[in-house]
Order: sequence, then structure tokens, then C-alpha cells
Amino acid sequence: MNACAQCSVRETAICSSLSPEELGALNSLGRHQLLRRGQTMVWQGDESLLVGNVIEGVLKLSSSTVDGREQTLGIIFPSDFIGRPFGPTATHSVVALTDAQVCTFRRSAFDEFAQQHPHLEHSLLQRTLTELDRTRQWMLLLGRKSATGRVASFLLEMAKRATPYAGAGGGAETIEFDLPLGRQDIADLLGLTIETVSRQLTGLRDQGIIAIPNRRAIEVLDMERLESCAEEA
Repeated sequence: MNACAQCSVRETAICSSLSPEELGALNSLGRHQLLRRGQTMVWQGDESLLVGNVIEGVLKLSSSTVDGREQTLGIIFPSDFIGRPFGPTATHSVVALTDAQVCTFRRSAFDEFAQQHPHLEHSLLQRTLTELDRTRQWMLLLGRKSATGRVASFLLEMAKRATPYAGAGGGAETIEFDLPLGRQDIADLLGLTIETVSRQLTGLRDQGIIAIPNRRAIEVLDMERLESCAEEA
């Protein structure tokens, strides 16, 4: 129970819906797993054995095409839920982009616990629907937006997930974060070439919208203008 009470994502993970007694019962089923950068937690096509909450670090979802190429599908942040409950097979791989800590559960044990606690199932459903909405927005981004719109939208999402930024009108306050992905991974995620991603980042920098202190670090200098760029079709 102490591990759950001290968890940094206790109030935002799906287990936030549980009472102290229920949380203690779930805690007895879980364990903390440490992942090193580049380590694969789940392999696409393997039996779905583990699910869990990300506590620290950033991971990615990826899938392999028939010709062996890897496609980045999404990014997972602290408090996000990973794994495939109520399903026998993992539909994508989960790879650590940074050193990470995950609270994991055997899928079969978690499935049984969730079935006995409908409010946890409800939280899981809400999280799933949120991810579905995000995926639909991403499809719109890839299908309709310009290269500038795609890169700006990506940076906007990273800024929102990295900070407590709550929406438009954020003003001139600088928001700083490290990109969890390299340029090639960003290009794959956005359906662009690495050269295009680099040109767009340079363009946003030259306009004074962002600063790039080093290859990984991003400073958003003008959130409103970044939002405007993200709307470009």
C-alpha cells in the first residue's frame, strides 16, 4: 500500500478510482519494473502477458511492416496505461525511449481484478476512448495538415504532456522539454522525411516561435503562434 500511496502518478493513473482497500489489493498483484533506454517491454505478436501504468520515463508504441520496417505509432508518458487487457496477443511493441519505471501486472490477474471492480473497468474504458480520440486527431493531422502543421502539432502535444499547460492563451511564458524521439522517429511518426522535419524545426526557430538549445531540447517561446502554426492545412 505504501508504494501506491507514494506513487507520483497516483492521482492521474487509472487506479485513482480505487479506494484505499482496493488499491492495497491491486498493489499486491503488481511489481515495479525498471526499463533501460532502448529496452523492449512488449513485442508485437507475442502473447499479451503484462499490462501496467507508466510511473516515470517515456516509451513508444511501434509496429513492424511486412517488409521489416518499424513504424512509430505513438508515445507513452507517465500515468499512461500500457498493454492489452482482455486480449491474448500484443498488437504492437512497447519500447523505452528513456530509462523508465513501470508498475506491471500479469494480464490475467489484472483482467480478473478489473472484472470484479467495475469502476476500474470504467476508468480503463474512459482512457481507451481518450486514446481513440487522440488517434483520430492524429489521422486528421497526417491526412490534412501541412508539414508545418504536423511538426507544430507534434511540439504542441509534447509541450502539453510535459507541463501542466492547460490550453490556449498561455501567453509568452517559456515551456521547456526534451524531445523523447530522435529526428528519424519524429519523421516516421509524422509521415515526413527527416530532412523536412529538420527544415520545419529550423523555420520555427528562425521565426522566434521556439528555441533549440541542443539537438534534444526544445523551448517554446510563443505558445499562441505555435498553436496557429499547428492549424496550418
